[in-house]
Amino acid sequence: MRIRIVDAFTDRPFAGNPAGVLLLDSDGFPDDDWLQRVAVEVNHAETAFAHRLPEGGEADWALRWFTPATEVDMCGHATLATAHVLHTTGAATGTVRFAARCGILTATAHEDGSITLDFPTSPLTPLAVPEGVAEALGVTPLSAYDTAPHIGDLLVELPDEKTVRGLAPDIAALGRHSRRGIIATAPAEDPARGYDYVSRCFFPNVGIDEDPVTGSAHTALAPFWSARLGREELTGLQASARTGLVRTTLRGDRTLLTGSAVTTIDGELLG
Repeated sequence: MRIRIVDAFTDRPFAGNPAGVLLLDSDGFPDDDWLQRVAVEVNHAETAFAHRLPEGGEADWALRWFTPATEVDMCGHATLATAHVLHTTGAATGTVRFAARCGILTATAHEDGSITLDFPTSPLTPLAVPEGVAEALGVTPLSAYDTAPHIGDLLVELPDEKTVRGLAPDIAALGRHSRRGIIATAPAEDPARGYDYVSRCFFPNVGIDEDPVTGSAHTALAPFWSARLGREELTGLQASARTGLVRTTLRGDRTLLTGSAVTTIDGELLG
């Protein structure tokens, strides 16, 4: 079985967020234990598994995502990586529809090689900064928001880009404050650099201390920053060690996420 490692939300190898991608030959998924074991072996933030669906339905492919610790409800970068594999191998053209745990998602390829994902927008519910969050982060947030039920993260606004880049949080402590983890964000210090806001994402509750680039988090970051900056189209920089850019377009209850991807490994899974 072919297995690929794809770097998503980047146009160069060894940046962005790597994802494992397996296009299954079967008309269903193998048992969950095998899927989880493969994800552990791949040992990236997510591994995506997809199989083709019968023609005439509401989706073209069924899609699931696993971290090395658990299955997740929504994953942007591994969806982008899967769409990239489908298009670069000729298995799909134009817009691909995926049936996933979070509903029907679409991925549309463009002539420049970028891909636009259509995801549900995550609601933002303001709340007081939970007790212990400032201590876990090492900085006091300006504001905090719940993103349940979609992604289940705590989104916190920090004073500036430098603060976001300099975070060295207590990862174990962060896990006590949300279902998946915490999104930390701030406005770009200099928008002339090509991005409007920065973020970092810490997801200890699904086995990911820091996610390199998180498409799903941008379904909350897009409405957050669009409301503040007064524009529907923005670009976010996820300021992890690998970094990556996500272009976002807010469309009410849907958020469009656009980025590029690069296949870095193409091999055979023997297990």
